[in-house]
Amino acid sequence: MNFLPELIESYATAHTAAEPELLQKLRRETHAKLLHPQMLSGHWQGRLLAALSKMIRPQRVLEIGTYAGYSAICLAEGLATDGLLITIDVNEEMESFTRSFLAQSPHASQIDYRIGNAANLIPALSETFDVVFIDADKLNYSLYYDLVFDKVRPGGVIIADNVLWYGKVTDTNKQPDKDTQALLNFNQKIHQDPRVLHLLLPVRDGLMIAIKN
Repeated sequence: MNFLPELIESYATAHTAAEPELLQKLRRETHAKLLHPQMLSGHWQGRLLAALSKMIRPQRVLEIGTYAGYSAICLAEGLATDGLLITIDVNEEMESFTRSFLAQSPHASQIDYRIGNAANLIPALSETFDVVFIDADKLNYSLYYDLVFDKVRPGGVIIADNVLWYGKVTDTNKQPDKDTQALLNFNQKIHQDPRVLHLLLPVRDGLMIAIKN
């Protein structure tokens, strides 16, 4: 998942703002207790999400794919005083773990954690979002993008995680699996969308950042 030379990434992380104590605890607990801990955003990417949120000062944030709550806590750091972050996840088995950490965030009262199928829940949302973070099942990235697009304000930002997919998007030596093909299609969809200014950042497993015109 890491594409930079290890020493370069370690140096970059070491010279990035410190990981808050709550997030350190969440990262340790995730690696000790949960399956697929690599799904966690982690220190370096987490500080990037927090920085972007603090620059935007969003009133409304939508996150699709909560997992352990790490990225939600990071994105909540930049919320406006009366801002709200809605985060959606389909995995109810993780709810108690995730909710326990979200509750410890200084911005807990501004985080609305919902369990359910995002494809069903998003159409019912009436908010206009400043930031959307997509980090859920890869097969539905394009669907989520389409569902949220009209709910994002002009100048708002859509961020999608894992768009390099362990480097599989560049492997032309074999037939791509379903997730890889879905991400190839998604990346091309954004690249060809004249409604956004977009940038694919090779941070961790790849972040696609699309700013709505």
